[in-house]
Order: sequence, then C-alpha cells, then structure tokens
Amino acid sequence: MNKKQKKVLIRIIAAAFFVVVFSMLPVDGYLKFGLFMIPYFVISYDILKKAIKGIRNRQVFDENFLMAVATVGAILLGDYKEGVAVMLFYQIGELFQSYAVGKSRKNISELMDIRPDYANIEREGHLEKVDPDEVEIGSMIVVQPGEKIPIDGVVTEGRTTLNTSALTGESLPRDAEPGDEVISGCINMTGVIRIKTTKEFGESAVSKILDLVENSSSKKSKSENFISKFARYYTPAVCCSALALAVLPPLARLFLGASPQWGDWVYRALTFLVISCPCALVISIPLSFFAGIGGASHAGILVKGSNYLETLARTKYVVFDKTGTLTRGIFEVSGIHHNTMEQEKILEFAALTESFSSHPISRSLKQAYGKDLDSSRVSDVEELAGKGVTAKVDGISVAVGNTRLMEYLNLSCKECHQAGTVVHVAIDGAYAGHILISDAVKANSEEAIRQLKKSGIKKTVMLTGDADRAAQQVAADLGVDMVYSELLPADKVTKVEELLNSKSDKEKLAFVGDGINDAPVLSRADIGIAMGALGSDAAIEAADIVLMDDDPLKIVKAIRIARKCLRIVYENIYFAIGIKVICLILGALGIANMWVAIFADVGVMVIAVLNAIRTLFVKKL
Repeated sequence: MNKKQKKVLIRIIAAAFFVVVFSMLPVDGYLKFGLFMIPYFVISYDILKKAIKGIRNRQVFDENFLMAVATVGAILLGDYKEGVAVMLFYQIGELFQSYAVGKSRKNISELMDIRPDYANIEREGHLEKVDPDEVEIGSMIVVQPGEKIPIDGVVTEGRTTLNTSALTGESLPRDAEPGDEVISGCINMTGVIRIKTTKEFGESAVSKILDLVENSSSKKSKSENFISKFARYYTPAVCCSALALAVLPPLARLFLGASPQWGDWVYRALTFLVISCPCALVISIPLSFFAGIGGASHAGILVKGSNYLETLARTKYVVFDKTGTLTRGIFEVSGIHHNTMEQEKILEFAALTESFSSHPISRSLKQAYGKDLDSSRVSDVEELAGKGVTAKVDGISVAVGNTRLMEYLNLSCKECHQAGTVVHVAIDGAYAGHILISDAVKANSEEAIRQLKKSGIKKTVMLTGDADRAAQQVAADLGVDMVYSELLPADKVTKVEELLNSKSDKEKLAFVGDGINDAPVLSRADIGIAMGALGSDAAIEAADIVLMDDDPLKIVKAIRIARKCLRIVYENIYFAIGIKVICLILGALGIANMWVAIFADVGVMVIAVLNAIRTLFVKKL
C-alpha cells in the first residue's frame, strides 16, 4: 500500500470512528449537524473539491458530482448518518480500485525495471558511468556482473551468462561469448564483458519494448470505447431523471389535491442518484483490460493495446510460419546426394556462394563446411528472391537454391526421397547434386497445437517456403490441419487473405511468425503475433502482440489471458447493469433506501473491481 492509499485508509478509519461515537451521543438539532460535519468533511473534502472543479471546468456530470449532490441533499434532509455513510463507503470503493490498479501496474513496472540507468565507458583505464543516450554507435562499453546491458551490441571480450527473465518471463539463462549479439535489458550474471554497441539507446530493444508498454493504454478496445460513450450520456440522463423524480410526482400530487410530500420524493431522487453512479462500469472495464495487459507482460507477452486483447479473444484460426516458429530454425546438413564430385568440394562451393547471406540455411552450410571462408574468392553474387543465390567462385559459375532456381537455369535436378529442405547445387552450368538440410521441431510445438485445439481453435494452418515433402512431414508430426508449401513471401500474404475471406466476420485470424521476414503477413492478419522476438526490431514494429521468447505454448497462454480478460469484462458489464436497473426501479418506487443505494454503487463497484483483479493471475499450462 502506497502513501496516498494509507492516507485514505486513515481518513476512512477516522470518519467511521467519529460516526460510531457521535451516533451514541444524546444530541440533536444544530449540535448533531455540527458533529456529523466533522466526519463528513474528513472523508469527502477531496470529492467535493473535484466536484467544484468539474463545475468550473464545465465538466459537471461525473461520479464526484453525483456523490456531492446525493450526500449534501441527504444531510439537508436531516439524514446525517446516511450522508456520511455514502461518502465513507464510496471512499472504501475508491481504495479498492486504487489497490487493484496498483497491483496491475506493479506487473508492468517490473517490466519497466529493465530500463538501464547508466552505461560504463572505459576512459584512460577507468570506468566512467554515462547516460545511455550519450553512447554512440560503435562505442565500447563494459558490463560487470549484476549490471543491466544498457544498449544492443556484440560481445567482443569475455564470457558470461545472461538473465533474460525480465524480458521473457522465463528464468532460463542464456550464455554469451565473443561474437554473440546481446540486447539491452538483460542482466549480466557472471563474467565481465566488453560490448561494441550496434545501435543508439533510442533504437535499442529495451527502448522499443518500453515504448510499446507505455503506449498500450492509448489503444482502447470496443468495450472501453462503448463504456466511455455510455458514461458521457448516461450521467446527464440520470441527473435529469433524478430531478424529474424529485419535482414531477410532488407537483402531480399537489395538482390532484394531495399532500406533495417533497421530502419523501427528494429522498427518493437522492437515492436514485447514488444508485445510478456508473463507477462499477467506468472503473472495472478499463481495469480488467489493464490487469490483462499487466498479467500478460509479467509472462513475457507484450500486448500493444486492449483492442488487440479483445481481437485475440475472438481468434478461431491460427496460421503459423514454419521456420523459427514451429521449428527451431537451426538447420543442419544431414546428407549430400546424387553428387557428381566429392561431397566436401560441393559443400565448399555451396558455402562460399552463400557466404554473404544471413539466411538460416546459408548459416547451416557455412557451419557444415567448418573452415574459414575466403570471400575474396567469390564475385558476381546475385540473390534471386524465392529461388536462391548465384555467384562465381574462383571464376566458376555456381548456383545454390531450390527447384525453382534449377528451372530458372533450365537445369534438370533430382528430388530427394527423405524429408527435409533440399538445396540443389549447379557448378559450371551442370547439375552437381543436392544437399539435404533438416530443421528440428521445437519441443513444445506439438503440445501447443494440441492445446490450441483444446481451447476451441477451429483450424491451424502452416505456411512455408520449404519443399512440400518436408512441410507435409512437419505438419503430420505436429497435427496441423492444413499446410501450404513452396510459397514465396508474397504468396503467404495471398494465402492469409484467402483464409480471411473464407471465415465469418466474428471469427478472427491470428498469424504467428518470427517477425523478421513476416512483417507483411503480420500486418495483414486480424492479429499479428511475433514470437521469439527478443531483440527483433521488425517483430516489435509489425506485430500486435510480441512473445519475448520462442516457446509456442506462449501462444496458447496469450489466447487464454485474452479470453479470461474479455469474459471478466462481460461479467462485470452484465452484473453492474443488472443490479443497478433493479435497484433504480426499487429506488424510484420508494422501496430501496440509501443503504441499498450504497450497495448498488459501492458494493457493486468493489465486487466488479475484485473480479477484474482475477485477470492478473495466469494459470500455468
């Protein structure tokens, strides 16, 4: 509990004490009025102040105005105890709300702790702490054990273990050594490392993540927008209704020759006002989404706005990219077939041709070759999108790629009978054989697909540029419903559009990719989910939801969080409106008194707020 909440709690206890004591005193008249004004102003001075400020700013109709009018009216009618009680219980409700918001904010603030306070720059043999914003690209920084990595870069010296839990929500450490890329926000756990920065602080991963979280509240869901509009018209309407209830029945009675009973009808109107206060809706609905975003961020799932939580909750189709999403994206050479020359020589030509590419398949070829590559032996490099790479190695023409590349070069090639990615190699205008590369399936991919179906997902689809045989094998192993293979990047967008057009408007489609090569598809889907996005700028920019590690089960967790959040939102809406309608009718008929009104306002708000807090708690899969 923070300092402000403690002050409110002290005021509540003091006011309650005064009410109990003064109720026991045998006093009446002006003395009783004066005594009860003490607890009234102790508990309500801030509400009255806000109400007066709202009137001055011509923003009259809010809950502060309703509470002020209702309690002042009750006191003027001589119901001192009830007037103070309304304010007392209203402040209790506000305290619950403040605590709930603080609880939600704590989960997000824990993520905010990844912001580094300083960077160590070595000058004249001494470490100097500087603001991360002052560090330029290419600078050498030193990170000691226990310190946060302040800026993205490459390790040049030292070995260590990094704690990435603040970003991923998982406690699994990650080793780092010279040549490894590291990102800001991770905590250095063991050794001293020197890092050459590759980005400015404003462009580093930690800055982008913090901007994403800080701006998430600006993108509101349809439910939140509805409640905001509802409150804008609802509050003036109930004020006018209360005024009519206070004036019209007495006038009608007076016209019919009966006693007008002004006090009775004014009391009913004041009760009506207290009951009608829209606090439960106005507070609990945004709080539910806020808690949902907080709970998700604590689990390493970054949601860019409550509107995306609402969309994710309605997802019925999940489309996956294959490489790096369902598979590890770590390719290994598992065979060389139909070769017309020595295997090592084919591998050397292929590795040199692919030496300028950063594609996972290119890295696997270079790793399989296992020797230093002399890039000066390579010239005339041309990368053909969706086909492969051509180049000259020692003046000899070499082509490395898929079947489409061989067709493009008018060369016949031999297919492989084993599952995997086949890389065909042509040397000096003739087919020289193919290299088989396998990509291992992630440990949790099969369980993730099973849990998605268990959660009510209608169809799972896999899109890949791989050969059909390899794609069908992975899809069969995982239990994916549909698979489209041998796709170019543009083809993936086309397939997603076809799926979007085939479903109903109420059903939503999510696309899950690694965020690096899938930006167009992430943007085109109803909801784009980038996974394994630790340090990936493309993922953070293109996706609506960012999973900070590469565990496919996080997709299931994200959907469950979203559905739980939306379910709680609707529970609160139906509960709050239902209770208020019943109590408003009872209040207008004179059956409900001010104590029922207090329950209809503060009681409903407290129950709705406590219900909203449940969104924070995420069950483990």
